[in-house]
Amino acid sequence: MRLKLTVLLALSWPVFATAADAVGEVDTVFKFIGPDHKIVVDAHDDPKVSGVTCYVSRAKTGGIKGGLGLAEDKSEASIACRQTGPIGFAKPLPQQEEVFNERTSLIFKKLRIVRMVDAKRNTLVYLTYSDRVIEGSPQNSISAVPVDRGTPIPVK
Repeated sequence: MRLKLTVLLALSWPVFATAADAVGEVDTVFKFIGPDHKIVVDAHDDPKVSGVTCYVSRAKTGGIKGGLGLAEDKSEASIACRQTGPIGFAKPLPQQEEVFNERTSLIFKKLRIVRMVDAKRNTLVYLTYSDRVIEGSPQNSISAVPVDRGTPIPVK
């Protein structure tokens, strides 16, 4: 009964995330039953900054639990953000804002990307980390995208 309630809550819980584009994946451990363990690479375009894309690599658990969507992925992730076109801002940015999140377990764990503005250096800083309802992970990765001084970053 408890498992049914957990599954029902997980399926009905709203997911607030921007879409990620799958770039590729590599298998790391062969599994006889279910998908292999792998490392996946996704591209995330910053929804409020045109011309910036963040590439995130992370572990994806396979096996029976992974195939059913019941596995909890590891907290390790790496991020590299790059200018992929002319940088533009539709409106001022908050000093710090979550720009993406994705569930990495049935209910309790999320991978997050947070954008911070370093106004003094005119640079966008992106941090990725994983958190849990009860206990997060200190493992994180960071990337920075310097913006040309001719295009000052508007901050709220």
